[in-house]
Amino acid sequence: MTAPIPGSEVFSSRPVDVDALARSLPPSLPIHTVTQEQIDNLDPLTYEVIRHRLWSVTDEMGDALKRMSGSPIVTDANDFDFAVSDELGQEVQVGLYNTMLVGAVDLAIYWTLQHRSDNPGISEGDMFLCNDPWVGGGLHQSDVIVYQPVFHDGKLFAWTSAICHEPDLGGSGLGSFDPAAKDVFSESLPTPPIKVVRDFQLQRDVADVWVRRSRVPMLVGLDLRAKIGANSVGRDRMLAVIEQYGADTVKAVMKRMMTDAESRLRAKLTDLPDGTWHATGYQDQSSVGDREIHKITLAMTKQDNHLTFDFTGTDPQTGVINCTYAGMRGGVMLAILPILAGDIPWSAGGLMRCFDLITEEGTINNATFPAAVSRGPIGPAWLTGNLVAECLAQMLDRHIELGKNVMASCCGTWDTAVVAGLDERGEQPVPFLNIMMEPMSGGYGGRPVADGMDTGGLFCIPMGRIPDTEMTEFLYPLLTLWRKEEPDSGGPGRHRGGVSASLAVTPYGTSLPMGLIFASAGKAVAQNSGLAGGQPGNTGLEILARNSGIEELLAGGTIPGSLDDLGENKEIGACYAESYLAPGEVLYMHWQGGGGYGDPLRRDPESVALDVRNGKVTLDGAATNYGVVVKDGDVDVAATEERRTAAKDERRTRSEVPASQEATLDLTQARRLDDNLVEVNIGDARVVGCAHCGRLLGDTNSGKLSLARYEGPTSAAGPQVTSDPAEYVDTPVVFRQQCCPGCWTAIYSGIVPADHPDHVAELTQLLPAVAGT
Repeated sequence: MTAPIPGSEVFSSRPVDVDALARSLPPSLPIHTVTQEQIDNLDPLTYEVIRHRLWSVTDEMGDALKRMSGSPIVTDANDFDFAVSDELGQEVQVGLYNTMLVGAVDLAIYWTLQHRSDNPGISEGDMFLCNDPWVGGGLHQSDVIVYQPVFHDGKLFAWTSAICHEPDLGGSGLGSFDPAAKDVFSESLPTPPIKVVRDFQLQRDVADVWVRRSRVPMLVGLDLRAKIGANSVGRDRMLAVIEQYGADTVKAVMKRMMTDAESRLRAKLTDLPDGTWHATGYQDQSSVGDREIHKITLAMTKQDNHLTFDFTGTDPQTGVINCTYAGMRGGVMLAILPILAGDIPWSAGGLMRCFDLITEEGTINNATFPAAVSRGPIGPAWLTGNLVAECLAQMLDRHIELGKNVMASCCGTWDTAVVAGLDERGEQPVPFLNIMMEPMSGGYGGRPVADGMDTGGLFCIPMGRIPDTEMTEFLYPLLTLWRKEEPDSGGPGRHRGGVSASLAVTPYGTSLPMGLIFASAGKAVAQNSGLAGGQPGNTGLEILARNSGIEELLAGGTIPGSLDDLGENKEIGACYAESYLAPGEVLYMHWQGGGGYGDPLRRDPESVALDVRNGKVTLDGAATNYGVVVKDGDVDVAATEERRTAAKDERRTRSEVPASQEATLDLTQARRLDDNLVEVNIGDARVVGCAHCGRLLGDTNSGKLSLARYEGPTSAAGPQVTSDPAEYVDTPVVFRQQCCPGCWTAIYSGIVPADHPDHVAELTQLLPAVAGT
């Protein structure tokens, strides 16, 4: 663990009491606000019209950035976002792009009001730039925010902000990812809020200092001007709304939007059971050479209309797999926005009033300076979101209406590969750098009512897209050999997870090796967990085919379609590594699909046959994971019955079976807990049983479920396991499955460390209100 640096604590931003913040501002910075009476007296029609006008402001800002930016990260992948905030920084309206950034925008504005109001001051015509993830605005240094105060009649009225991921901002690693970094000083320099625009004029000295750090300065400079332009559009549109409806009316609408979002979320929470739910997840490796796994643990408590996320027990910060408080908060918002607020306008300032965070300083998802944090948003922040989503799913699954929002984990995490080198296709060689954005097409998790979307995108970027292959080949000296969906990559379940895809590229138009950076997790321990017995999606895999024979194949008119076509010398990419990609070699990436929902042996056989015909599941996957035998595209009914019986017999013979009990429950009196479990009141006690056979599994006196348990090699999970954990970590990793000992339905399935906590067997996890929580 890196020793703290005295003086750095001033740059650590946290949520504030906005009333106290308002009182602390100097007289030189008057703010515009309204009374509660003005908010209450809003005309409903006026409220809706202005609310939608403010929404359109963020949309127009997004369009402006996309038109002006030359970065495929923005123009193709949509990895950016926007916000309109009130005078104190509370987010009134956010965009539908990278929603993780929502957890960081207000932190930067709070810090700016606290530390920049006197010196150098906050004035009309200013814009600030920040890429300090401890201050906020973004989740790591590559997330760069440009934000501006909007004044009306000399008073601070609002803020607009534009953020996007920059391709490179310096540091020792390509794309500002150094997989061997010991601390932040090997990464891009964090820059706390600095005025980049004064009196509506770009400060050339500041802009020059900014772009000078980058390996692609022209692209970073263009992005800077694009964000300034987007903010200018936001200011103009905001002032036009004020001019039409009046400042007090517009401000009243802004305050009302946040209050309405808060009240609607609190009403939804009130309708859900109180209790505490648990989830634990892992990061494979922490940096180059590390072979350990690192834990994030969460206890989510819902009491009345409020949530508390307690991350106590998370492992200490280490290597490059750290994020700051802003990243952890962004991970929480990643899950809350689509799961709990999908039908609520995203006035994040109101939604964030509905939860608290409890966290120890100096952990991998709340790292203190100077920890390395370049992997933050696509490492511990993303995993934090997965764990929050898992806890929310456990809470929501028993609710008839809200249970429709339950979803297994979406694609686990982001697989990072950065290539950089010399493009020799033109008259003069020019350097290039490309972050491979194809993993944007992850698989969504299965749900109680539907399969996950195949290559549907990322949970955290609703508007995300994958790059156009032809544009990639135009911009960079790379030839795409294939980009295709991979069968069996979706987590097996009654409703399967969405499949993921793979990509194979080779240098084309350069005679020199390219530098290559790998940074990803989910290769040893699954991060795309299933629910209710559903299995994880595929584990991630990167391979370098060194003696691929690709040049001979292409010369002979053959385009390879699989790894089997690319020779024998294949090098597995570590979770974190620096490497190279030379002409004649092939980079293969296979990112992660979504987790499954429910026992795969209970999937409709006709759905499995359809998946086989559509190339989503192989014949082996159909038989191994689903117990379905498909011949000539159709279900062999007799063989399928025999195969499913054999699969349940296999579960029986390989498992540790609890002491026999024959008691069964009256299922007509049962209440749903999830796809497989029900609860019944018997006298003063509540008991849990199997929803399929009625087998009594546990009661509040025993405190645990009596389940059959199996632990074996991860390969036992099926063909979706694409990598061997021993290639990456020394920690024992197993396939764990727990079943009802009556009908052998899978209650839990996971690829986890051998010492992973057994939450599913704890009755306090299933019936938390009984436990006094």
